[in-house]
Parts: sequence; C-alpha cells; structure tokens
Amino acid sequence: MEVERVGQYASPPSETVPIIDLSDPDDELVERALVKASEEWGAFQVVNHEIPAEIMRRFQDVGRKFFELPAAEKEAVAMVPGSKSIEGYDARNLKLAKSWDDHLLHKIWPQSCINYRFWPKNPPDYREVTEAYTRHVTKLSEKIMGYLSKGLGIGREVLKETLGGGEYMLRINYYPPSYDSVIGAPAHTDFDALALLVSNGVAGLQVFKDNHWLDVEDINSAVVVILGDQIMRLSNGRYKSVLHRSIMDKEKTRMTWPVLIDPMPGMVVGPLPELIGDENPPKFESLTLEDYIYRRTNMLLGDG
Repeated sequence: MEVERVGQYASPPSETVPIIDLSDPDDELVERALVKASEEWGAFQVVNHEIPAEIMRRFQDVGRKFFELPAAEKEAVAMVPGSKSIEGYDARNLKLAKSWDDHLLHKIWPQSCINYRFWPKNPPDYREVTEAYTRHVTKLSEKIMGYLSKGLGIGREVLKETLGGGEYMLRINYYPPSYDSVIGAPAHTDFDALALLVSNGVAGLQVFKDNHWLDVEDINSAVVVILGDQIMRLSNGRYKSVLHRSIMDKEKTRMTWPVLIDPMPGMVVGPLPELIGDENPPKFESLTLEDYIYRRTNMLLGDG
C-alpha cells in the first residue's frame, strides 16, 4: 500500500482554531464566537465546558487500557464480519486500510440504540465510566447546538429537534508511532452533524483553511468541536463542514475519543425552511443520513 505523507502545505504560525470559553458570563459574546468560528472555520475548541476533569481522565484511561489488552481480548468485541453494522473493534489492515488506526466504535446514546455486545467488559469499569462521560458530553453538545440554532435566528431547540435528538456514537482511535510523517486518517469531512473530540495530549489533528493545513493546538481538558455535513446542510451552507485529517507521531502513540452525533435513523435533513426563500434558495437536497451517505459515497448527490 502506498503510504500517504504530509504534503507541502505549511501551517501559518499566526493562525489557530478558535478557542472559546463557555464560562464567559456574556452569553451573547459566546454565541457570536461560536457562530463566527462555525462560519469561518467549521471547527473550534471549547474550554470550561463543565465536563469534570476527573471524568475525562478516567474516560481516557479505560480507553487506553482496552487498547493495551492482548489481541484476543479486544477481538471479543470485534465487528461482525458481513454485518451492515459498523460497531465494534477493528484492527487496521495495512494492505487494505484507508486509515492507519485501530479503533473501537459503538453507540452510547440514546439508551434505545445501545448494543452492549460491542462495549468492552475489560477494563471492568469501562461501562460505568463511559456512561458517566456520556451524560456530560450530551449536555455539552446540546448547549453548542443551542448556540448554533440561535445564531441562525431560529429557536434554540430547532437543530436538536431536527436531528431527532441525535444518535451518539463513540469512536476511540489508536494511532501507534510512525517512522515517518504519515497521514493517520486521510482528509475528509464528517458525514455526521457534529463531532466532539478529546485526545491523549499527542498533537496530530489538522484542519484545512485558506489553502493551508493548520495544526489544532493541543490544550489540556479542551474539547475540539468539528462541524460535519449535516449541520452544513441544515444551515443551507452558512456553517462550514470542515476538511480535516490526522497526522501520526514519530515517537508517541496518539489516541483520540471523538463522539459523533448523527440524525436519528429516518430523520430527513435538509436546509431549514426558516432559512430559505426566493433570495436564498436551498443549496442541498433533503435526505435521511442513510440516503445521504449512499449518494455521497456513490457520487449521486444533486447538491450545488
């Protein structure tokens, strides 16, 4: 397999993904900062987000311990061959993989969508810790969607309601050290609405802006928010779905814990009626996530 390496685009030192303090008492200032970052970047970091540091530490600790287990124990929650489900543990295949990571993927919210078959039983506190983190990360995502809804001039709950409340999926990515500057996850936008990501402190996330790949600064206890295709479509293109990628470190293992938020199955997503009209026609088709993924994958979208 041909190895994809870091290209010629340099990261201008003066540019950085916006960092937004959610504890600022000026609610309108926070809203404006989130909206500006979503329009110009499609990504930002939030600090003072009310996820307790101890829960974040334990959440990352159980994920790290899982990936340190022998292969046979990790395979106990492996993806089911031939299944349409994408849940479970998957080890990279260097001959076939498009991404250079091992990963574990499973749904975490709402309760009705969870299949504990794909939740590790080892470490033994994995479920307890992951459920505690889930309670906090769902509150944070709803807070962010509320700001983004208000920024569009619509009700605070509209984005959340249009997603049907949202289906939350946890993906734990494990990137071992690489001998060279290799692309761990190639450039892509997310099919999802939002991703809320934390890392183990090893930098590697990059976003594309103004014809440059820009490094996302690693900030202890910050949560990186990445806007995906569904938010872009709901906003009729006002909010950006950001192109991003992951770079592997030459000496250290890099781990990330993105929580991906999808529309609930069967929910139709397209430009919100409040945002379109004769002077602002819809730029995107209205589709379920399943139909959208199929059409995008097969280059059948009529957007544009």
